[in-house]
Amino acid sequence: MNRKGMILAVVMVMLLMGAVLSGCGKSADTNTVKIGLLNEMTGGNATFGTSSANGAKMAFKEANAKGGVLGKQIVAVIADNKSEPSEAANAMTKLAMQDGVVAVTGGFASSNAIAASSVAESAKVPFLVVGATNPKVTVDDKTKKVKDYTFRVCFIDPFQGTVGANFVLNTLKLKKAAIMVDSSSDYSKGLAAFFREAFVKGGGAIVAEEAYLQKDQDFKSVLTKLKSMNAEVLYVPGYYEEVGKIVKQAREMGINAPVVGGDGWDSPKLVEIGGAASLNNTYFTNHYSVEDNSPASKAFVDAYKKEYGQTPDALAVLGYDAANLLIDAIKRANSLDKAKIQAALAATKAFPAITGATTLNATHDAVKSAVIIEMKDGKQIYKATVKP
Repeated sequence: MNRKGMILAVVMVMLLMGAVLSGCGKSADTNTVKIGLLNEMTGGNATFGTSSANGAKMAFKEANAKGGVLGKQIVAVIADNKSEPSEAANAMTKLAMQDGVVAVTGGFASSNAIAASSVAESAKVPFLVVGATNPKVTVDDKTKKVKDYTFRVCFIDPFQGTVGANFVLNTLKLKKAAIMVDSSSDYSKGLAAFFREAFVKGGGAIVAEEAYLQKDQDFKSVLTKLKSMNAEVLYVPGYYEEVGKIVKQAREMGINAPVVGGDGWDSPKLVEIGGAASLNNTYFTNHYSVEDNSPASKAFVDAYKKEYGQTPDALAVLGYDAANLLIDAIKRANSLDKAKIQAALAATKAFPAITGATTLNATHDAVKSAVIIEMKDGKQIYKATVKP
């Protein structure tokens, strides 16, 4: 056989195999619909991803018990972004191009969500983000245009930063703040900027600002600089791995001022890393408190404990809310067509989520309340709810 014939034969075999596999896929998938779960299952933010995935899987299980969506059973396709932006982009590529999902939900760290959303936009796959709060997740940083296929069920950092600043000014009654920002994190840099803006506008002063990097272990040199500035409060908008170490080392150095942060603190690992005593006199803004006594919240907490044997955190609730909102959008679209699901997501109004009635605004962001949590003897204590 000559070279041309060999090439033709290979092409024919590939086409035949593609047809066979396509036929098998259609047969196997007739009664199912695939939804991707893109989360931080390993790496520095693993507790966030695990909780979010658990919440989503529970929502899918409940929906399947009631007949699924559009008469089809939901199949969760889990993709680990490994707490890294490049891996988040790779995971989204696999979900969109190989796994055949109709939509994707998940994602906590803003840098990861931003990377994944770039792929989702190119592939035109609806992406409902769970916990990433930086504005650049849903609005392109270069063009300033709203991304067509990216949405989220959580509040955003301009609101969260303002809530944190007002809490320090009006509740703690403190006017001099120092900031420690993770310069490798879009989330931390953004939240610090919005806190700073609101704090100064409210009459406070930022007396010092120092940077660190994710995976740093020793923060004593930075804390020494901050200690010399005699700040009344330390604002640390980071993730639990570093925050726990920062607070522990700060207390060991005699820095006993209140420490305040954001939703990146919400992990059972925080107490394990920082220590219960060190975390006294610390506070953070969050999406949800397990002390919420609404019937819907109580039912969710009971069901989650039964399913997983542990108390849910905010990411578990957000994962559950996002999965249910996505199911609702598919039902409203009455179609598995991605463009129709996208349109239904954009039209979401007052969806009855556990974290509060959720409306997606013009920038595809959720308009909803935040809560203030106090850490006391290793436990989260609900302080207040702040409406937008």
